[in-house]
Amino acid sequence: MIMDAQIRSRTSKQMMYVAIISMIMMFAGLTSAYVISSNREDWVSFDLPQALYISTLLIILSSISYFLAKKSILKNNRSQTTIFLVITLVLAVGFVFFQFEGFNQLREVDLYFTGEGSVVSSSLLVVISFAHLLHVAAGLVVLLVVLFRHLNNKYSADNALGLEVGGIFWHFVDFLWIFLFLFFYFIT
Repeated sequence: MIMDAQIRSRTSKQMMYVAIISMIMMFAGLTSAYVISSNREDWVSFDLPQALYISTLLIILSSISYFLAKKSILKNNRSQTTIFLVITLVLAVGFVFFQFEGFNQLREVDLYFTGEGSVVSSSLLVVISFAHLLHVAAGLVVLLVVLFRHLNNKYSADNALGLEVGGIFWHFVDFLWIFLFLFFYFIT
């Protein structure tokens, strides 16, 4: 029985790492396209929307709260785990809200995704950010599943695999955004 749990743990984590590698490759391609396109004559530089700064802070805080949730479950502190998982979910929803607010702020300064008035730089920023948002949407589902399973007493100090694997994905999505934000900050 212990051997089965160890194999399941190792396999689950390895599958998550393979998925993460494929996501890294996709974003490497997208950011490479951004760098190459920045050499175009029609490239327009602009300041990042303020909402993206707020969303970055929220996603960093969400990683911290998830870490604290995992730490709490390993101490079998169920109520504290619940609080930190709910905080993580709220911060994640806030991140999504401010990402869309950032898209609105781009439109307010006449930088559009497509159509008349669109420029390559703002179009690529929206494409890359939206691709990340799709991964965040998957992360929201993961957070909801982890919270649901936690509320149904599926996790404990002895059995936190689902919470751990969910954390690997959530922290990856968080670190990916931090990388993308810094990339945009220094390249745009």
